[in-house]
Amino acid sequence: MSSTGRYNRAIMLTIEGYSVKSKLKFCVLVGASLMTAPLFADHMTDEAIADRLKPAGQVCVQGKDCDRPTPVVEVAAAAPAGPRDGKTVVETKCGMCHTAGVAGAPKLNDAGDWAPRIAKGIDTLYKHAIEGFGAAMPAKGMCMDCSDDELKAAVDHMVEGAK
Repeated sequence: MSSTGRYNRAIMLTIEGYSVKSKLKFCVLVGASLMTAPLFADHMTDEAIADRLKPAGQVCVQGKDCDRPTPVVEVAAAAPAGPRDGKTVVETKCGMCHTAGVAGAPKLNDAGDWAPRIAKGIDTLYKHAIEGFGAAMPAKGMCMDCSDDELKAAVDHMVEGAK
């Protein structure tokens, strides 16, 4: 076949920019979706669609009359009764990383891990605990409800355990 004949054949096989192969794939996909449509018909009823689209809840401002009664639950912020001691902060907050040494954190009661840090001075340890250090130690060790004094007490507790 001449090159002109092959070119004309290619043009004839391409209709509106799509090749016969692409049209065949499209027909197979459409056919498959039409054959499986009855399997999912119960999910496409008006009621099923409306149920999926309905709001998950409603906002009712206290003092306003809402369509349906909604119990009002008072939520009080759980504030500590007073400052926590270092041991409590370490056990409830710091221990998550410092027990296993996550991301290079010095392990609790491991003098070898703590010695180079202790050598930098307690003020440096306090600063790193409060402000964070590098990528591994976030500010306040992610204990956003800890005061600076509580964090210092936690550092003191960990340093004492490493001696």
